Amino acid sequence: MSEPVTPRRTVLKQMAGIGAAMLAPPALTQGADSTVAGPSNAIVAENARAGTRDWMLSKTGVDPATKYRCPWIEGYCSKTSVRPGETITFHVSTNPVSEFTLSIYRLGYYGGDGGRLMAELGPFPGRTQPDPDVGPKRLRDCQWEPCHELRIPDDWTSGVYVGKLTAKKDGWQSYVIFVVRDDRQADYLFQVSDNTWQAYNRWPSQFSLYDDGQNEWYWGGGVQISFNRPYGKYCQILDAPLSIGSGEFFLWEFPLAFWMESLGYDVTYASNIDTHQDPLQLLRAKGLISIGHDEYWSIEMFQHVKRAIDSGVNVAFLSGNAVCGRIEFDPMVRAFERVGVYGPPGGMRDFVAMKSLAHERPYANELIGAHSTGPVTGGADWICNLPEHWLYAGTGMKLGDRVPGVIGWEWHGDPAPIPGIEIVATGSTQSAPGTPNDGVYTATVYPGPKNNFVFNAATCWWADGLSVPPGYVRPKVYTEPQGPDPRLQQITKNVLDRMRA
Repeated sequence: MSEPVTPRRTVLKQMAGIGAAMLAPPALTQGADSTVAGPSNAIVAENARAGTRDWMLSKTGVDPATKYRCPWIEGYCSKTSVRPGETITFHVSTNPVSEFTLSIYRLGYYGGDGGRLMAELGPFPGRTQPDPDVGPKRLRDCQWEPCHELRIPDDWTSGVYVGKLTAKKDGWQSYVIFVVRDDRQADYLFQVSDNTWQAYNRWPSQFSLYDDGQNEWYWGGGVQISFNRPYGKYCQILDAPLSIGSGEFFLWEFPLAFWMESLGYDVTYASNIDTHQDPLQLLRAKGLISIGHDEYWSIEMFQHVKRAIDSGVNVAFLSGNAVCGRIEFDPMVRAFERVGVYGPPGGMRDFVAMKSLAHERPYANELIGAHSTGPVTGGADWICNLPEHWLYAGTGMKLGDRVPGVIGWEWHGDPAPIPGIEIVATGSTQSAPGTPNDGVYTATVYPGPKNNFVFNAATCWWADGLSVPPGYVRPKVYTEPQGPDPRLQQITKNVLDRMRA
């Protein structure tokens, strides 16, 4: 076993100390004002409880032989989401063998601390669990013995939960992550992008959806990936120590959850797989939110969201590269593979092997308003194109005003010819400052059939403009977002308020 590399531990501790100071959001008593949050709800009550920053990893690293894996302690959950009253199992490996503990936290605002301790489990006797064989289609499907089965308590509020694994022998740590969902009526349904987290998960070394054994950035079919494995450290854009075991949640999604909960918005949470399996869950909210990097959707997800829009549900795609790769699930092994593209042939200046996939309708822009198009990657400022639109109410923005660096690193363009669609922001993208790459992003709003709407922010980095939770690391590639911006916050409030109305 190679000696561990401990990336940026000092930086992580510094971020933990300054995260809340950088954010400086309103207090919860102010956030609960009727102009923002309305009457008291489950989220307001939950965030009134005592928080902690102990959810953050303090000693983590990767084996340099794998680049992504923390073999000293790692694990996964039996489900991506679970309701109160249902059970979930945790599957953990330690190498070398060590007793370990599992501390479960709900992530939210909690006075700026970002998490609340929900359960301390263990210590458990550790064991070194076997690496799975390479199966058909390069599948790595762990069948590890569970260390614990947990019945979710009835009073656990819907949210994103992490389990912090700590090896007692050497103190190494990593996460497991899952969603607690519910069935209540709520204003907003926050859909985490966990299909895409898994698509980019290279655990144990290069076994992501993007590696066919020859090309580590492959974009074709015939590769299958399983949720039955730990999340390795995130593999591109930036060094993110908190991503070990947690997918992409802390990178692009947590700033939105942190901000919404700081203001007391009535939000409930679900996974991509919930959207795939349970179309009725979409109808219990006034607005569905796609956030961050939401690239991989099954055709069932597409159809379920389209029907929800037809039924009057509002949707905000606060995401980029969304609904790009079409996937099919194999429920026998909790796995999926890429089988198509939600876009026209050549519409993305196809990556290597992308031409081998079906490019068939429905296209993503017919759902979102715009979609991934060539050259797919790049960055830009958010440039106001329609200042009289309700989206900009209270922002003071005029035609051509900019929010620096918000668009990136993947974005949407090529708006669909939907009746009533409006381009609210647009501009040219760049591969580096001052270096255009011939891309044009378009942020859009189009009307639904029942006085509802669909907003497309056209960027993975929207949430960067909302808050800076503890431990957050800002991206910088093609361009650089500049953090919380009152104009972007107001635009988001306008979207959420209109959804609720």
